[in-house]
Amino acid sequence: MNGTMIQFFHWYSDGNGQLYDQIKNSADYLNELGISSVWFPPAYKGAGGGYSVGYDPYDLFDLGEFDQKGTVPTKYGTKEQYLDATKTLKEKGIRVVADIVLNHKAGGDEKERFNAIKVDENNRQKNISDAFEIESFTKFTFPGRGDKYSDFKWDFTCFSGVDFAEGQDGGIYQIIHDHGDGWEEMIGSEKGNYDYLMYNDIEHRNPFVREELNYWGKWYFEQIDFDGVRLDAVKHQSPEFYKEWLQLLRSNSGKDIFAVGEYWAPGQLNLLQKYIDATDGSMSLFDSSLQQNFHVASKEGGNYDLRRIFDETLTLADPAHSVTVVDNHDTQPLQQLEAPVEEWFKPIAYALILLRENGYPCVFYPDLFGAHYVDKDKEGNDQEIFLNKVDGIEQLLKARKENAYGLQRDYFEDAHCLGWTREGDGEHKGCAVVLSNKDQYEKPMEMGIAYAGQNFYDLLGRFGHKVTIDENGWGNFACPAGNVSVWIPE
Repeated sequence: MNGTMIQFFHWYSDGNGQLYDQIKNSADYLNELGISSVWFPPAYKGAGGGYSVGYDPYDLFDLGEFDQKGTVPTKYGTKEQYLDATKTLKEKGIRVVADIVLNHKAGGDEKERFNAIKVDENNRQKNISDAFEIESFTKFTFPGRGDKYSDFKWDFTCFSGVDFAEGQDGGIYQIIHDHGDGWEEMIGSEKGNYDYLMYNDIEHRNPFVREELNYWGKWYFEQIDFDGVRLDAVKHQSPEFYKEWLQLLRSNSGKDIFAVGEYWAPGQLNLLQKYIDATDGSMSLFDSSLQQNFHVASKEGGNYDLRRIFDETLTLADPAHSVTVVDNHDTQPLQQLEAPVEEWFKPIAYALILLRENGYPCVFYPDLFGAHYVDKDKEGNDQEIFLNKVDGIEQLLKARKENAYGLQRDYFEDAHCLGWTREGDGEHKGCAVVLSNKDQYEKPMEMGIAYAGQNFYDLLGRFGHKVTIDENGWGNFACPAGNVSVWIPE
């Protein structure tokens, strides 16, 4: 069966501790749609306690079990609810993907004094102070958990930089210790060196830190029995670290655990390829360039040349390592990397990732369930956002599950109308897909001689007529203006 993942959360998912229960209760629905993997949010206690989305990790061993940061459950529920949801999914044959955030820690328990150098935020290789003593929250003792599961306590030698220094202006302070000179080496040269992202930046050159994080990966797998991992912010971490971490995780678990990294670099395909090479192909990456192309195409409307939609994308260059998305929690409206795909274009974008042979598609929660939230815009004003369920998303998912198999023939000769056919295989009937960003079109395409004389209908219901395949295996398939049609045999 074709694999399909869903990101079952967004930045503004309800913070009432019910998300795990919703996932559990949605298992049959997801199965019916052909969704084979569920990407869970970060499941450990964040510095923000019950309000934390999970990307400010405080205690990796607290999966909603201990009274820390003002709460026992995380935003999404308790450890018990988490285990219950993962167990239910696995019983239904749905794989569990855990979100792994090992770039930084937040919410330290105690302050420490140590030497640091302030660096230029736009060029972290440039020092803007001499070494001097600062005080920051770098001591993590986890008083609510104690030594259960692990007795490791974090101190300033476990970090390479911080963004808080008592009594000092904000900025980035590079910590001076014995575990490495300067920042760790990165693939790209953005900001001089983009090792430092936020909070307390983890020092992966410290052997004790690596040992603890490798141990934690094994412990976490034993708790959850996950099938895959989504690796946060790999752009800011040494490829050497994750190469080792994944190799040990896979050997300790005896499982070929799937991994996808978040290296967000739209339009910089060369960096994604360099990271894949540097990690020996041990992980896939999200195709940030394809998401950016969708965003731009949706903004430009009928002026966009659809023949360019896969230009400079990982899906074209290295489909075996590409995970495709239309939107995610970072690109959704009012978020830092805001680059949403306009509503009218989303059915087109989903057809392009769900019904073609290249890439492993990931559906975003609001696109299947809708979402409503309020947050501040860049000017500091409240904005109310309504994200609607994508028109035809269930039919597109079912077409992936039942029809998007076999030989693919592309008809990409028109700037405003793309089409392709999938011939099907021994177990599945095929489909014909036509999409337009401008006018209504009709495109002659070959389905294959085996379909001669068969009638096809538009699964999305855009058209009421049937298309009969001629004796040579060809048909004339229509699509509406600015939309998509998926034609399948009766």
